[in-house]
Amino acid sequence: MDKKSFRSKQVSSGGNKKGMKNAGFIALVILMGLIVFASLGQPSTLKQVSFSDVISRANKGEIEKITIKGNALEITKKGEDKPSEKSNKEAGSSIYEQGLTNRNTNVDVRADTGGNSFWINLASGIIPVILISIVLFFMLRSAQGQGNQAMSFGKSKARLYGNEKDKVTFKDIAGSDEAKIDLQEVVEFLKYPKKFESVGAKIPKGVLLVGPPGTGKTMLARAVAGEANAPFFSISGSEFVEMFVGVGASRVRDLFAKAKKNAPCIIFIDEIDAVGRKRGSGMGGGHDEREQTLNQILVEMDGFEQGTNVIVLAATNRADVLDAALQRPGRFDRKVSIDLPDRKDREAILKIHFEKKPLAKNVNLDALAAKTAGSSGADLMNIANESAIIAARNNRKEITQADVTGAFEKVAIGPERKSKVMNEKEKEITAYHEAGHALVGHVLPDSDPIHKVTIIPRGRTGGVTWSIPAEDKSYHSIREFKDVLARALGGRIAEEVIYGADRVTTGAGSDLQTAAELARDMVVNQGMGTKLRDQVFHVDEGLMMERMIHERRYSDETAKIIDDEVESLITEAARRAREVIKANRGKLEELKDRLLKKETVEAEEVLEVLEGTKMPATAQL
Repeated sequence: MDKKSFRSKQVSSGGNKKGMKNAGFIALVILMGLIVFASLGQPSTLKQVSFSDVISRANKGEIEKITIKGNALEITKKGEDKPSEKSNKEAGSSIYEQGLTNRNTNVDVRADTGGNSFWINLASGIIPVILISIVLFFMLRSAQGQGNQAMSFGKSKARLYGNEKDKVTFKDIAGSDEAKIDLQEVVEFLKYPKKFESVGAKIPKGVLLVGPPGTGKTMLARAVAGEANAPFFSISGSEFVEMFVGVGASRVRDLFAKAKKNAPCIIFIDEIDAVGRKRGSGMGGGHDEREQTLNQILVEMDGFEQGTNVIVLAATNRADVLDAALQRPGRFDRKVSIDLPDRKDREAILKIHFEKKPLAKNVNLDALAAKTAGSSGADLMNIANESAIIAARNNRKEITQADVTGAFEKVAIGPERKSKVMNEKEKEITAYHEAGHALVGHVLPDSDPIHKVTIIPRGRTGGVTWSIPAEDKSYHSIREFKDVLARALGGRIAEEVIYGADRVTTGAGSDLQTAAELARDMVVNQGMGTKLRDQVFHVDEGLMMERMIHERRYSDETAKIIDDEVESLITEAARRAREVIKANRGKLEELKDRLLKKETVEAEEVLEVLEGTKMPATAQL
């Protein structure tokens, strides 16, 4: 059955269920109507009197009308509009033959409806029974449906793709050339399995896509299915985990059973670290639901039947926490790394995202690619979308360079908050603070160039000094990190130099946190300390039990040395920033005045203002 007919069958089934529910509701309404009609439609109770009394009063002229229906009589007395009494005459003779002599009495003889009354009585007795039976039938059917739903609790919730008109292919994904080459083999195997089997080659049963968030792991998996024109079962790792133990394992079994029926196909498990973490890392022991689900995944992957042509793709940005059994040969035996795009790839990605958007001629995507170092594909897509939103908000038919720049800055450092009002003193403090960052960053030789300085609040900050590397970097030296530390402390030190150590503000809170984290990372993870050079003390955050039992893998004496190393780096950075600011106090004042006047100073103007600054010998490393 193809996907289209499967969908139509689902729609038809859903329509039948809806129609059956409506029928039950209508039956219930009819039943209630009959009950109301029966209660309201009953004639009023007439007083039963003897036939002789009726004849006697009629002959005396006390009765206005006698209505005869078969042998039944309804009597309307003088002065009344409707019958109030009833009686019965003898069968076989008329009322006159039985004693009525007053010809002035109005006698109304009507046809005998006794036969119809029988059928009406029969229907009124049977129809409610039928309607009640229908209502009970639908109630029981609904209860049975709930039972079936409970029984299907362990069924897989994977979505099936593969017959969409707008399939994703490798040409729709820019960059990631090395990953495409590795995945192209998967495509070739799905298309031409005999080509590999004829030479005894076996395609990897599992391919693990590893990379930072937003780098396109899910999109690449969709592209593999699109290129191979194969069914694509997609599910998140978290969808296996439920509060009931065993449900996850049941869903794994159901998913792989469906995949084998649709082979050749692809199973894609997104965020597999939700269930694939190292066993023994949680509190649940061997009966933990995640571990049971992981065990079932391991069994299913290693127990594939020969020739089923089912390939498992999985994505994660935490490969370090995955269980070793997942990555051994026979399961996920191939790991494809998807890194952040370089400048060339960023430009190609931007062109794809701007392809269907009307761009003005002055838009320079190459310059935008140069400024977006460290951005993922998702970030670049967001910039393109924000550019279109800004253009539409300003009633423009084309996206201009100003729109692209505004979108980039909004995504990178947050939206401007011009509605936040600062008094003149706060503006001056902010101007000194940002000027301090810019001055230190400009003077120190291994710091990134200053891109923009502003005292307009953005995001959660009161102002921003924005540094962008001149080119993509894969490695960073100790000198670079030390210059970054000094630049981060430049704002706090500028406040200290101008106002005094006891009048510094809370505006440097995030800067101090950034500096402390960077300094500790240098010592603990990068081996860049002085006394602990070339030693690392990294603790795996994924091993919860190990962190609870052994919080760290080094002694208290080593921890004290680490703290001293971090303090030394922060102290040195503050000293260097102070020397730079004192040696260039005039330039600090000049940049502060420019910020108070214009609020935002671009890179060219920053260079113009800070031209002639000097690097004091005491600030050199």
